[in-house]
Amino acid sequence: MTVDGTGRRGALLALDFGGTKISAALTESGSKEWLALERRLSPVGADATSDQRIALELAGEVLGGRRPAAVGVSFGGPVWAESGAVKLSHHVPGWEGVALAERLKGEFGVPVAVENDGIIAALGEHRYGAGRDVSSLLYLTVSTGVGGGVILDGRIWHGADGMAGHIGHLRLEPDGPPCVCGSRGCLESIAAGPAIAAEARRRISLAPHAGSVLLELAGDDPATVTAWHVAEAATAGDPLALAVMERAAAALGIAIGSAANLLNPDRILVGGGVSKSGDGLWKTMRRLARETAMPEVSLHLAPAGLGDDAPLWGAVALAEDLTGNGSEGAR
Repeated sequence: MTVDGTGRRGALLALDFGGTKISAALTESGSKEWLALERRLSPVGADATSDQRIALELAGEVLGGRRPAAVGVSFGGPVWAESGAVKLSHHVPGWEGVALAERLKGEFGVPVAVENDGIIAALGEHRYGAGRDVSSLLYLTVSTGVGGGVILDGRIWHGADGMAGHIGHLRLEPDGPPCVCGSRGCLESIAAGPAIAAEARRRISLAPHAGSVLLELAGDDPATVTAWHVAEAATAGDPLALAVMERAAAALGIAIGSAANLLNPDRILVGGGVSKSGDGLWKTMRRLARETAMPEVSLHLAPAGLGDDAPLWGAVALAEDLTGNGSEGAR
């Protein structure tokens, strides 16, 4: 068993660079509880430099003077997993080519592993969450963006270029809204939180009376509408909000059913903030997924078990594997 400089079990540091928030957590090898957990929203105008500064500040807070045995990192964008360098972030500028693992190794003097947030959340769910009892799963996170990760035969499937799992960039509407990836009509441009809010604002500009409940929740200012407002208004029966959420849920269901046809995983898990938008979203998503999947394809669709902590627990799994205490087959 790995121990730190004080003789205690090795502390494992988990970092999560999200699109809108940064998180740091500390646990010990073999534990399923956090010793410490801190989150902070990224400031307006955040870039790679500010995100790294915040992450190091949070890491210092959770470590409290301890030296970690290893560091696992979840990053909200494509990465080169072997080197731990960032390819790019679609939501935060300045990350292109940043050697994140090397930077963190320099800070902490211990092994560091970096993975894409969708991939690492899939690993977290497989190791500690709702996918512990299966050998293959597809994980989707629906939040600021739409990401995903694939576990096949108990191992992360990276693909030839390390880009496997990017279900958010399945193109569903060729003439749909522009996507951050440069295409149009991708799942992310329809079902992610910012896309839901943008669609609601567009519809309000055309028919404001149809969104009266939504507008009231947003303080009668369409510019402040968020996906949370849309979900709450839909639950209250607001017609405009219901239509927006139905569109997002249908897109998710079609993408999930298509992925089931391609991969035929034991289980499909959905997490992220948008997945908490109520029973209406899940009902439509399940129906469209089942209609899209072939009759012969089993469809076991369920909420993710680790909630917002899935990427952090995936980072713990990476760190455990670096110390030799984890399950190497999942890496």
